[in-house]
Amino acid sequence: MPRVLITLGDPAGIGPEVVAKALASGLLPAGFDFQVLGETTGATPGQPDERSARQALAALEMSVELLKSDADAVAVVTAPVSKASLQGAGFAFPGQTEFFADRFGCVDFTMCLSGATLNVGLATIHIPLANVSSSLTQEAIIRSGRLLADFARRRFRREPRIAVVGLNPHAGEQGRFGDEEERVIAPAIASLNREQPGVFSGPHVPDAIFRRAAAGEFDAVLAMYHDQGLIPLKLLDFDTGVNVTLGLPKPRTSPDHGTAFDIAGKGIARPDSMIHAIRLACELA
Repeated sequence: MPRVLITLGDPAGIGPEVVAKALASGLLPAGFDFQVLGETTGATPGQPDERSARQALAALEMSVELLKSDADAVAVVTAPVSKASLQGAGFAFPGQTEFFADRFGCVDFTMCLSGATLNVGLATIHIPLANVSSSLTQEAIIRSGRLLADFARRRFRREPRIAVVGLNPHAGEQGRFGDEEERVIAPAIASLNREQPGVFSGPHVPDAIFRRAAAGEFDAVLAMYHDQGLIPLKLLDFDTGVNVTLGLPKPRTSPDHGTAFDIAGKGIARPDSMIHAIRLACELA
């Protein structure tokens, strides 16, 4: 039977709780086995330390080993980790997205957030806001656009409608508020539409396009940077949002929330996003 791996994340966070609640929910798809990876020995809820970080990292490494070596391991779902704690334990990546891309040798990858209302892909991921403009290239937009279109086709089983967002206020207002739209984003959209006619549109005004997408006019939105895409998605889809790493040989999903150390161990964490993450991993597998 195909098997979905589930890492517990940082055991001092809510990962172990939401994983246990998800597995007991009765809301997961039939036809899959689920294997939990990770240790909680010695972890104190709400008090992350180097030991809990190393336990989280060990679970991630084990998931990669199983995905590579075991044909029955068809996907992985990762519970939240503390990036600061992980990096203190020698983790050399901005986040789990970049970790899995490195371990699988993927050059073309990006982060996508999928919820009940919105599907959002990112042209840049975990970088400082001050570096977004210099990091935003036609190549990055084209690569992310291709991956997002492929994801949308798999989910909706038809040609998708993807809105590409501008970077600046008013999408640059014809260069008055920045030239990235005319210099970088519009040429990338034209290139994508030569490959996939009619799929992409934009650059759209950032403060209006997510409302149109939420109303069903678009299947997905390609945002230029992390918070541009994640703020509207978490506002509308916090309990159903799922983080998906696009471009890997096997699906990797994660709930769209963090470790929530402040409520760890209190028994009040909601498993909704974890349930949706496991369901989406099964669907993609």
